Amino acid sequence: MNSYYGQILYSGAPELILAIAALFILTFDLTAMKETPRIYRTGIAAGFATLACLAATGWMFTYPDQLSISGGMLVLNPVNELVKKVILLLVVATGLLATEVRFTRHVGEYYALLLLAAVGMLLLVSTENLLMIFISLELTSLCLYVLTAFNEKDRTSAEAGLKYFLFGGMSAAFLLFGLSYLYGLTGEITLSGLAIALQASGGDPLLNVGLAMILIGFGFKLAIVPFHFWAPDVYQGAPVPSAVLIASASKVAGIYVFSKVLFIGFAGWEWGRGAEASMIGWVPMVAFLAVFSMIFGNFAALRQTSVRRLLAYSAIAHSGYLLVGLLIPREQALAPLLFYVITYAVTTVGAFGVVAAVQGKGRDIALTDLAGLSRRAPLLSVCLMIFILSLAGIPPLTGFVAKIYLFAEALKPDPENMRMLWVIIIGIVMSAVSLYYYLQILKQVFVAKPTGPILKVKVGFLGHSIIGLLAILVVVLGVAPEMLLNHLVSAVTELVW
Repeated sequence: MNSYYGQILYSGAPELILAIAALFILTFDLTAMKETPRIYRTGIAAGFATLACLAATGWMFTYPDQLSISGGMLVLNPVNELVKKVILLLVVATGLLATEVRFTRHVGEYYALLLLAAVGMLLLVSTENLLMIFISLELTSLCLYVLTAFNEKDRTSAEAGLKYFLFGGMSAAFLLFGLSYLYGLTGEITLSGLAIALQASGGDPLLNVGLAMILIGFGFKLAIVPFHFWAPDVYQGAPVPSAVLIASASKVAGIYVFSKVLFIGFAGWEWGRGAEASMIGWVPMVAFLAVFSMIFGNFAALRQTSVRRLLAYSAIAHSGYLLVGLLIPREQALAPLLFYVITYAVTTVGAFGVVAAVQGKGRDIALTDLAGLSRRAPLLSVCLMIFILSLAGIPPLTGFVAKIYLFAEALKPDPENMRMLWVIIIGIVMSAVSLYYYLQILKQVFVAKPTGPILKVKVGFLGHSIIGLLAILVVVLGVAPEMLLNHLVSAVTELVW
């Protein structure tokens, strides 16, 4: 008994560290720091949150290569730990960028929710249990709903939070119904057990309903068309640090757990089982969702005048590109999929960091507000150019390498892959379309002249440092992608499914 509970405590130590830090920050801010100026409270809270994330990251280096507790309730393996470390680093970047925005008086509550959201994401990545997946996803989502509506002085923040909550609640209902169908039909609650039960049963028509509901549930969480309705308003109305967390860390966790559900839980049902199969394969469904997301996201972004709404529709399109990674056979899929989502998340954090610097405490910025930014803030302008060109997939930046790697793996000479050739062609064409609206941003920054009031750009040393480091990372991972790819390939090679 002691050994079993000791294993649980040891495996869940990073999440426990973050939970304790969240309670400490909340208590400390509401007691000892209550009368302290907000700028110092924010800095201290961000410092404690950063130390907690670094401590949790350090603890993971003591983990064994493979360990499963309670039949998949908590699973330790190299890929899970790598993804969790990336999420923690993204949370650190989010927390530090929040010190530059200073949009709320409730500092302790904000950083406590930030760490609790991180706890949910870490648990989500670590588990292969259907019930634990749902609980972790909802813990993360509940924190994100509140973080979205956290700016009490901004009506659009409250509206975005309410819309996110309503759509998120609807998606949770679909996901729960889908998971319930799977459990009711198979009697299994683990992903590996689900796969075995499906193989033994030969499929059941009702499983199509469960699969469809799971796709709908995750589709809402990942802003996949046609389940994307909340994303533009949330990206535009949420405080910038909250939007950063939704666009980066939560997307990394979401696409990874979605891939595990499909690759492990529905292994062997990618294409059904011939004409007599009673259960439809999930690959065609994902392929159509990918195509719809790429087309709609890119064409909708062409019409946007708000920078943050443009980035939201861009994120929808990138969700479509990520779904392409799920069309690759699972033995080759994880490395390109994770490389894409990690590099995308890093780039997005940097782009939103520049938006936060330009926006300051004011309203959401339009494209025209970026006019002449290169003369007002040359360093930020260069960094923004790097982020935008990476999102567009321009060499030699990491966005180009990630997209080429993903498409190349999907186009390998394999009969199953070639059935998805049309999806790759559409993805390449839509990448060309995206270049137009990305260049519109750079045109405003480097070519256009201001026509209205000029927004002052005020960002401290810490903000400049984070944005600059992210820009350097984007360039380095484009020139030397093996720095990350080698770790991903090594981790995936050691993975036991």
